[in-house]
Amino acid sequence: MTDASALPGQPRGGVLSGPATARAVNVLAPNASAMTLDGTNTWIVAEPDSDLAVVIDPGPLDDEHLRRVLATAEQAGRRVALTLLTHGHPDHAEGAARFAELSGTRVRALDPALRLGEEGLTAGDVITTGGLELRVVPTPGHTADSLSFHLPADRAVLTGDTILGRGTTVVAHPDGRLGDYLDSLRRLRSLTVDDGVHTVLPGHGPVLDDAQGVVEYYLAHRATRLAQVETAVEDGYRTPAQVVAHVYADVDRSLWPAAELSVRAQLDYLEEHGLI
Repeated sequence: MTDASALPGQPRGGVLSGPATARAVNVLAPNASAMTLDGTNTWIVAEPDSDLAVVIDPGPLDDEHLRRVLATAEQAGRRVALTLLTHGHPDHAEGAARFAELSGTRVRALDPALRLGEEGLTAGDVITTGGLELRVVPTPGHTADSLSFHLPADRAVLTGDTILGRGTTVVAHPDGRLGDYLDSLRRLRSLTVDDGVHTVLPGHGPVLDDAQGVVEYYLAHRATRLAQVETAVEDGYRTPAQVVAHVYADVDRSLWPAAELSVRAQLDYLEEHGLI
């Protein structure tokens, strides 16, 4: 979900399938919508001299798209050796089982229900397929099972829905929790400060070249929305729907159902911290 029109950094034009960094190539899924922006970004990641590749978020159950992902890897002289999921929402994960069938790969995810094979993903795991180094970063909040993947060699981070290439994301209550999400943003900020990450490879929208600026914007945006929700409650707006209509009045009404999920998460957070 997006409720803002722009982010810091310089988006690289429109969202197109193709190279984004030396090691990451995007294949855009044909599932554009208000919630998915231009569509789901399926990422093929590999060392430049390797014949093995990792695919992150195969996307929706669309056979043409899944075959296009495979073909893109093969045209670069690579075999897909592993499939990873940032989280379990259908626009990222619904096609994973079919893609595993087409590619003959395992699927690794935080949620055991999404895995194909015995290996999952946990904080601190390092993926080394074909000489690649991908570090697993826990980033719950959008969903409980959300992960990001740090690609140190390209000073990049693949963020799934935790950070989008345009606008801001929904905290998908009740599975998503605002406190977790704020902690995840701070964790990503640490990558930009301590590890030199400057590129965001998002699950939707264009690549962003100012990772630290984007994370700071997200944190400031969340603080602003939280203060607005707190004020709305103090002013007598009691139900989530009433708060959405008041606080998100400038947001397209088609996004209000998703905004209500974020509001519910914000209300929970305010109650847990004794602020309302």
